[in-house]
Amino acid sequence: MTARWRLRHATTYTYAHQVDMATHMLHLTPRELPGQKVLSSAIRSLPEAARATTGIDHFGNGVTWLFIDSPHDRFEVISTAEVETGFASPPAANATASWESVAAAAGGEVAEFLFDSPLITLAAAARVFASTSFPRGRPVLEGLLHLMSRIRRDFAYRPGVTGISTSVEHVMTTKAGVCQDFSHVMIAGLRGLGLPARYVSGYIRTRTPPGKVRMRGADQSHAWVGAWMGPEHGWVDLDPTNDCVVSTEHVVLGWGRDFSDVSPLRGVILGGGRHTLHVGVDLEPAES
Repeated sequence: MTARWRLRHATTYTYAHQVDMATHMLHLTPRELPGQKVLSSAIRSLPEAARATTGIDHFGNGVTWLFIDSPHDRFEVISTAEVETGFASPPAANATASWESVAAAAGGEVAEFLFDSPLITLAAAARVFASTSFPRGRPVLEGLLHLMSRIRRDFAYRPGVTGISTSVEHVMTTKAGVCQDFSHVMIAGLRGLGLPARYVSGYIRTRTPPGKVRMRGADQSHAWVGAWMGPEHGWVDLDPTNDCVVSTEHVVLGWGRDFSDVSPLRGVILGGGRHTLHVGVDLEPAES
């Protein structure tokens, strides 16, 4: 089964003072994958960039760099794309290798997803929490699904109580946060057990409650976890915020060790002072 999506992601910065020049790095282009086909994509900015370049980062994600040399007090980036998704279902959970054997095989290219990263420390509390899902000899995917469900059950989705740099330790204490926090907690727990895990940035389809009118720009960026199941089965993407295996309603931008590797937009500006930020995302069926 596949689904086709039309994506629009608009980011607007409004500055208290004039910005004389700026350089921005964008992770806003969906990634071409076996289960994801990028039919079209484009990025435009206001003011228009004097120079724009594209490339591939260390993790294989598409990156765009914008250099703006015209004075401005407002900066807007709009990314649009049409994407077809249809990620393969994972194997039967009880057919996967034991988690201990997966941990023992975790070397080579996957090893970089085993250690501390800028926003994820291997907090003891996260490791202890995860260990309940991985008794001796348990098939790795059974443990992964169990851990994902426990995060959805035990942590409260509460926007505004955490920020971009909130630590795993803090989230383990408060048991509240958003998708970035839940993904960081799950990754920290898995890495603490010796299981490679990566942070995946992208989007998920959201549905308007019955009787409500769909608001433009009301969707959000999303994050989930890529977990390694060993050399035979490779990676599986799991969404602890929604307790589901990624299938047709997620769109992948890219992945890294944590949020800092795939922040949608970051940059350096000369001037500007204080600023306000507004982000609007729409992910809709392409046939609509």
